[in-house]
Amino acid sequence: MIPVTLSRYFFKRYVITAIWFFIGVCGIIFLADFSETSRRMSGFVGYTVPGGLLMSALRLPLIFQQTIPTLTLFIGMTTLIALNRRSELVVARAAGLSVWQFVMPFVVGAFLIGVFAMAVINPISAWGQSKASLMETDWRKASNAAKASNFLPWIRQISNDNDTVIGAKGYEDGGTQLFDVVLFHFDKDGRIVMRQDAATATLEDGYWNLNNVLETRTDSPPTRKPTAQVRTNLKREFLQESNTKPESVAFFDILRKIEVARSFGISTKALETQFHSLLSLPLLLVAMTLIAATVSLRFSRMAQSRSVILGGIVCGFVLYVVTVLVRAFGSSGVVPPFVAVWVPVVVAMALGATILLHQEDG
Repeated sequence: MIPVTLSRYFFKRYVITAIWFFIGVCGIIFLADFSETSRRMSGFVGYTVPGGLLMSALRLPLIFQQTIPTLTLFIGMTTLIALNRRSELVVARAAGLSVWQFVMPFVVGAFLIGVFAMAVINPISAWGQSKASLMETDWRKASNAAKASNFLPWIRQISNDNDTVIGAKGYEDGGTQLFDVVLFHFDKDGRIVMRQDAATATLEDGYWNLNNVLETRTDSPPTRKPTAQVRTNLKREFLQESNTKPESVAFFDILRKIEVARSFGISTKALETQFHSLLSLPLLLVAMTLIAATVSLRFSRMAQSRSVILGGIVCGFVLYVVTVLVRAFGSSGVVPPFVAVWVPVVVAMALGATILLHQEDG
């Protein structure tokens, strides 16, 4: 067993390095996000510099959370290379310690970072993202600038004999308030009988309330109406659940969201993928640390060139990209979420452990 004092020392060095990396990356993210926020929203009514700083601070945890896997790779490599340069790992080896013994504090540190990101940073990022979205919505309302929608799907509703397809360029409040709306009404034979273009549409109890409506029928000239109502059986909760972004849901609320979405018949693949992604995050960081150890330790003992370290960085980056890509397959339903998330993590951990075994034990 590794001596407790030495284990604490290695763990302390790892934590200190992680703190400096986190502070530096958070500073860069904050400045970049504030610059982008100022560029996009400085013209909105109600926008102020303190408000922009607050919005960037609220969005910081969400962006920072996405960088943690890559940061863990650099933290592990930096810590091990620093210990090598000061010959501290050489002394540890001379004392009879194996690579598995003095790497264990770094593995534990990476695992704890993953647990902290899952249980603390993720809920904070979800809360901050919701607050930042509310601030942006208020500024856009004051400026009459609707948020463009990149993911709001076309909505099809069938109420009695009315078959209607609804689309919009912008939305608010989870899709219950639409902007630049178009509605196509179909008859029983699937033919379009009327088109309605409205400036806004608000979901009320049992109907859509349209404002500034242009109605175009197949058998009459277009007519303009100040308001109109379209019956619907859609519920507010249904639209809000169907338009929920997985990254805006806290880890401890995901299972409840999945149950609610299933009760409405909404696909839960994206939420399930997000849940397994957060649950597997500690082990993903452990895999990143093992990859860091494979290149950092070999560099010290075998006098390898910098290309070995670069190879480790490339391997970690490829692992992260593959993980994100496979998660996208899981979210779309191409691959089961459990398989999409856990297979790359398990393979990466096995690969890192195999390389270490080959290097250290032959």
